[in-house]
Amino acid sequence: MRNILVIGIGAGNPDHVTIEAIEALNRADVLFIPDKGEEKAALRHLREAICARFIRKPGYRSVPVTIPRRAEAGDDYPGVVDDWHARIAASYRGLFESELAEGETGALLVWGDPALYDSTLRIMERVAASGLDLDWQVYPGISSVQVLAARHRIPLNTIGAPILITTGRRLAAGFPVDQDSVVVMLDGEQAFAKIAPDGLDIFWGAYLGTADEILLAGPLAQTLAEITRVRAEARARHGWIMDTYLLRRRVAA
Repeated sequence: MRNILVIGIGAGNPDHVTIEAIEALNRADVLFIPDKGEEKAALRHLREAICARFIRKPGYRSVPVTIPRRAEAGDDYPGVVDDWHARIAASYRGLFESELAEGETGALLVWGDPALYDSTLRIMERVAASGLDLDWQVYPGISSVQVLAARHRIPLNTIGAPILITTGRRLAAGFPVDQDSVVVMLDGEQAFAKIAPDGLDIFWGAYLGTADEILLAGPLAQTLAEITRVRAEARARHGWIMDTYLLRRRVAA
């Protein structure tokens, strides 16, 4: 049987890698490092830097994993994602078979936390369902949502109230009428600019946990233009951007 460790490595700061995750890294014989091309080479380099810093034993192997591009969603977002996951699962299975001997342990280094808007665990289920004799364990990581709240020095929820964690795709339909605090991830289209801003505050962060971290906050109506400008400039400068934000309904004093 082959064993895979799915390790959350945090949102970008190596100091956020947990002791449990470090111990898991040191159990791995082979490290599978996702490669999303030169556009996001910084993410690959950070994973490699984490390995170099925390793995105590010499001679570990790292294997690049080419992640296929997802097709444009169009009108069939679930179908496009399902096809994308199937192609990644096939790639993982091939690499596990060719690079990992029976009885060896491999590690997948997952950005942030594997349980929060990441598909690695679903893909691992597909690989196991394909008939490969496989077991895996999961190690949580510090997510960008936690870093966002810490950097802005705010709680995610108001007293006794829930929070909603959603995507830009869903926020574009409007701020949920039954929610006061909404965390938005995976927003490639700046959905915060498409909703009614009145009465909402925004706490925004990009490249959270990294040396390139950017933070902005304020009433959405007054901060919207600045965030849009800063976000566009940062994306042009780096070639990619990952941002997360909290929208909160303002309560009158």
